[in-house]
Amino acid sequence: MITRYSRPEMRAIWTDENKLRLWLQIELLASEALVREGVVPRADFAKMKRGAGKWFADLPGLVARQKELEKTLNHDVIGFTTAVAEKINDRASRWFHFGLTSSDVIDTTFAVQMVQSADLLITDTRTVRKSIAAQARKYKFTPCIGRSHGIHAEPTTFGLKLALMYDEFGRALERLERVHETAAVGKLSGAVGTSAHLSPRVEADVCKKLGLRPAPVATQVVQRDIHAEFMTTLALVGASIERWAVEFRHLQRTEVLEAEEPFTRGQKGSSAMPHKRNPITWERLTGLARVLRGNAIAALENVALWHERDISHSSVERIIFPDSCTLLDYMFGLLTRLMDGLAVYPENMKRNLGLSLGMWNSQTVLLALIKKGLTREAAYQLVQDAAMRTWEVKHAGRDDADFVEQLKADPAVAKHFKAGEMEKLCSLDFHFKEVNRRFRKLGL
Repeated sequence: MITRYSRPEMRAIWTDENKLRLWLQIELLASEALVREGVVPRADFAKMKRGAGKWFADLPGLVARQKELEKTLNHDVIGFTTAVAEKINDRASRWFHFGLTSSDVIDTTFAVQMVQSADLLITDTRTVRKSIAAQARKYKFTPCIGRSHGIHAEPTTFGLKLALMYDEFGRALERLERVHETAAVGKLSGAVGTSAHLSPRVEADVCKKLGLRPAPVATQVVQRDIHAEFMTTLALVGASIERWAVEFRHLQRTEVLEAEEPFTRGQKGSSAMPHKRNPITWERLTGLARVLRGNAIAALENVALWHERDISHSSVERIIFPDSCTLLDYMFGLLTRLMDGLAVYPENMKRNLGLSLGMWNSQTVLLALIKKGLTREAAYQLVQDAAMRTWEVKHAGRDDADFVEQLKADPAVAKHFKAGEMEKLCSLDFHFKEVNRRFRKLGL
């Protein structure tokens, strides 16, 4: 299970101990509110609190007893309430779970767990953005070729590429912050959400103390579109991780090798080929993003429940929520390690930039010719012809192939440019004049 690799704090959120601790807390908050409502005698509440306190001090024991009872009862919440009643050991236990249905406790707990998980994922996102920002600033003006369709296009900088990554995870941060608010919905409105046996004041009081807001209207459960939004957000953040994993996997290809994931001392790359240094961690992130998407689909399937509630969602959620939260937390940990230890090869970027023989200047010359009065069609033909001649020289095995020289050698092109004008246009500085402005807009 991937969960064992995530942070202990995230794993702790989804343990049975934390779940039953929250169940106890919600039950006692509801009982305390019922004391104020004049329903539960204060003396009986004191006895309930003392009994429950014994389980707060022994949560593993509560989990064990609840599971033992559940084997016979075949109901997790009744196993829980029975275990607590045993500790109260008094007629006061009759008030425990008064007016509540199981989902009041389960769904309100679930909301707290989602909020707790979102808190950690928000911290994860901020941490990885710091790592990305540091690398972006370091390689701000390091030239590299931009690619469209995998083919050389125009120059960019490696820092600008990383600035794009920084911006994307800024959107991931915003999404997690939004879903943190979206998920913070509890309910204590009874078997079909009518608040027939429990005043809405109790619901409002309990939710406020848990940092939640009460659902404006509910059935027996909080509606699952909320939970689906949480899961699809996690999947979308995972897709952003995958997007960059795919980028860096390409950059690590032998014939590209512009960047490489850390290869630690003692690490082995292949059982058969000792020379291999594979992008295995980037590939792992690519695969794990698929799991997040699969879990999001399961959450979407949970939205359509029968009438006021059925239980088809429950078994699914017990798996996909702990797994997706711990999985994304783990993925962020990997991503931060990769970005902190990223090996970058500017010389290889320079070499790769030269492979297109200066043809990355084609649009610059095209637009310059248009400004000088040529039609777009005529200018395009001149520039394309020069590019084709450059390839022909290269494919003939000659080492003097150069796009700018081909342009200068064509009288139909050269007559439009003063001496040195084309060389000034066909420069990296021309392409990088807005880099600083982009960085400032991102606060980098």
